[in-house]
Amino acid sequence: MVSGMAKEDNLHPCVLLVDDEEYVLDSWKALLEANGLANVLTCADSREVLETIGRGQVEVVVLDLIMPHLPGTELLSEIRTAYPDVPVIVVTGRDEVSLAVECMKLGAFDYMVKAVEESRFVNGIRKAFEFRELHREHDLLKNQFFDRRLKRPEAFAAVLTRSQAMLSVFLYLEAIAASSQPVLITGETGTGKDLLALVVHNLSGREGAFLAANVAGFDDSLFSDTLFGHKKGAFTGAVQDRKGLVEQAAEGTLFLDEIGELSVASQVKLLRLLEAREYFPIGSDSVKRSSARVVLATNRDLPALVGEGGFRKDLYYRLSTHRLEIPPLRARKEDIPLLADHFLAQAAAELGKKPPTPPPQLYTLLATYDFPGNIRELKSMVYDAVSRHRGGVLSLELFRERIGPGAGPPVQPAETPLAFADRLPTLEQGVQMLIDEALQRSQGNQSIAAQLLGLSQQALSKRLSRKKKDSSSV
Repeated sequence: MVSGMAKEDNLHPCVLLVDDEEYVLDSWKALLEANGLANVLTCADSREVLETIGRGQVEVVVLDLIMPHLPGTELLSEIRTAYPDVPVIVVTGRDEVSLAVECMKLGAFDYMVKAVEESRFVNGIRKAFEFRELHREHDLLKNQFFDRRLKRPEAFAAVLTRSQAMLSVFLYLEAIAASSQPVLITGETGTGKDLLALVVHNLSGREGAFLAANVAGFDDSLFSDTLFGHKKGAFTGAVQDRKGLVEQAAEGTLFLDEIGELSVASQVKLLRLLEAREYFPIGSDSVKRSSARVVLATNRDLPALVGEGGFRKDLYYRLSTHRLEIPPLRARKEDIPLLADHFLAQAAAELGKKPPTPPPQLYTLLATYDFPGNIRELKSMVYDAVSRHRGGVLSLELFRERIGPGAGPPVQPAETPLAFADRLPTLEQGVQMLIDEALQRSQGNQSIAAQLLGLSQQALSKRLSRKKKDSSSV
């Protein structure tokens, strides 16, 4: 007989416990519920297991081997054949290596002896849930690889792009949206990591709130108080209980920005929250459990920080389950006209002005710049230009001032900006190579090409006229 009722709930996936001894089922169920795994079915008759799984709500099966009617090894084989995506954990009283090997060959996810420690039992089931989630997400990603269409494009409306690189990010987000695992968003400053964190929440269908905190500059005490809250009297000034963001984001999403700046002590507490979904409010001896999904972001190079000892290796690996990197604006220049037009209209509306007409050369000029501050810098540039605009066509000079001479992709200190063959060009040939490159980057616009070269437009025009005259005389 099957006991309990499975919930159709992504936040609390269902585990089916199978054992012919009712007291064992009751003990397991109580242990799981005490550890936050509340969606539990129990089954004392092995003949009912396949039918129960067939209803489509069971995510993990915990199976005893010694049962009447249908032996555990035979049932294990039938489950793996009929439902290969459902992990099966074998828990038995027989501590035999040969039996463990046989079960693993039949496809068991894990094998435990009934004297297993409670923490090992609970963590084994949690890992099986994670495996099930990752398997499901892998299938979604595989399908979307061939069909590059968003199922919920409206969820990405706030992210303006026509970039194929960004579409790949969107498809990945749709695939992992329903997961309860943490998401790590990396990317340079100003790329819009906070926007994508909100997209993750909106796609997930979670009923709770979306709460965000920038943890840069937090010491360990402020980090603990902000995230976990405190009990009355925990410290001077704690005149009443205070809920932390983790509790406020129950059944929702907690977004932590700049996690690369966290102290090592705070990293330990964050790791516990992500792994065990447990935390202690300051001044409390009672553990609390979190149902919030955690999304994290950083512009730091975490692998380099790990190598320097500034970031815990185990925390980094825990964050790497779902990881995405937002490409910088210089890698998606096709988005510049779209974003610039949006910011022009937005700035004009906020400043109470009529939207200005952009000069024809504006987008060509912007495309020559590498935007180290990314979208945030482009927005600032457009807002500054609109605020200084007095009427008619928007002045291109306002953008030239912000960009400065020599705009273009940055040259790394260890690299040379020019590559030569074994035979060096003459000085005149080298100058012409630079001019040709500048004209190519500026799409033939002499004014912008001159700015790239640090010349006046008149000086560039003279050089081009002289070249044309020399060519015609040959």
